[in-house]
Amino acid sequence: MKFSVTKQEMQEKLSNIQNIVEKKNTMPILSHFLLSAEKKDSYIIATDLETALKEPIDIELKEEGKICIPARKLFEIVREIEGDLFFESIDEQWIKVIAGNSNFRLACLPPNEFPVWPELSPTSGIEGEEIEEIDIASSQLHEMIEKTIYSAGESDTRYTLNGLLFHVTALSGLAEKNGSKHDAEHRMQHILTVVGTDGHRLALIKALCFVRSAKAETIPQYTERKMIVPKKALSEIRRFLSSSGGLNREEEEEVKIYIGKNYILLNVSGIKFLTRLIEGTYPNYEQVIPLSNEIKISLNREAFIKALRRVSVMSRERANAVRIDFGDNILTILSSNPDIGEAKEELAILSTSSSSGGVDLSIGFNARYLIEALSAINSENVMLEIQDPLSSTLLCPASGREEDENYKCVIMPMRI
Repeated sequence: MKFSVTKQEMQEKLSNIQNIVEKKNTMPILSHFLLSAEKKDSYIIATDLETALKEPIDIELKEEGKICIPARKLFEIVREIEGDLFFESIDEQWIKVIAGNSNFRLACLPPNEFPVWPELSPTSGIEGEEIEEIDIASSQLHEMIEKTIYSAGESDTRYTLNGLLFHVTALSGLAEKNGSKHDAEHRMQHILTVVGTDGHRLALIKALCFVRSAKAETIPQYTERKMIVPKKALSEIRRFLSSSGGLNREEEEEVKIYIGKNYILLNVSGIKFLTRLIEGTYPNYEQVIPLSNEIKISLNREAFIKALRRVSVMSRERANAVRIDFGDNILTILSSNPDIGEAKEELAILSTSSSSGGVDLSIGFNARYLIEALSAINSENVMLEIQDPLSSTLLCPASGREEDENYKCVIMPMRI
């Protein structure tokens, strides 16, 4: 195998796989990536057996071949060298890398030891099962992950919480104005709901998507489909998604999500990302969302975030607890630590609404949970819907825009 490649191209591709290649030495082959250089297409593959990434690489091919190269060591080399690179495999055990006056000889592994990338067709999966395809705008999926991933569990013993729930349902209230429709590509509009929770807080967002039938003459009419996608995989996937969009989402490139028996495959601009799904039953998130909180308080979102950050400096680090006193026109944030001191800050309430006519209650919160939820909201103002000090609080944008109505955050109170 012989080829040349620019430093920028190789560094970008290696950077993309650094969080996927195995850091431990349990299986040496997983610390390597497979490089396949062929006339029809050249690509690299990295995997940790739970997730896998396959992406094309732009090279100037001189001789075809395949080899498994240590990912981290080559990345360190490429970052330090100057100029373009020339690769030549001596055999399946060694590869020579030349860049300017620098020469490297890297120990490699045979390509036949690398896990095989599964072959999927548009109609059947790894085990021959029927494949379903979801199409959604790249920036839309990026936004949905960005606004929910912070609330997912982190190495939680309740393993189903260590991922985001992707819940596909038939079209309903979200887009009633469009009606239930399908397009010329035999795709039916559905609703994709993405949910994240760690048991103390929950974030939810909804958006329209298309579901494609495996058979051209058949339009899928299933009621729902649920899958739990690992948080680690989604952290990597969002790096390849467009963070722009908004007004031109109908024209931008779509992400294709292929759903198999226990995995999903995402295709983004030619980059393919395969990940196993988390098995188990996700909590019934709809039961968690409060529907009848009578007290509604509107605040400036940015001012609320800044006040929380300042006051929480004096809270106990582990609990990160603050007390919020709600009045008719003023909100007071307080924190205290017997070993350090205390802090207090008042914030103007923009508007209040309560069936009792006035507002007078105190609630304890984890300040970090509030800050992360508020940071995921784009609107200038935010609405807090409250019932009592022991019930969950609902946070949502107070913009009045239709698209913002599809995003909600729920935070449980703390006893302080």
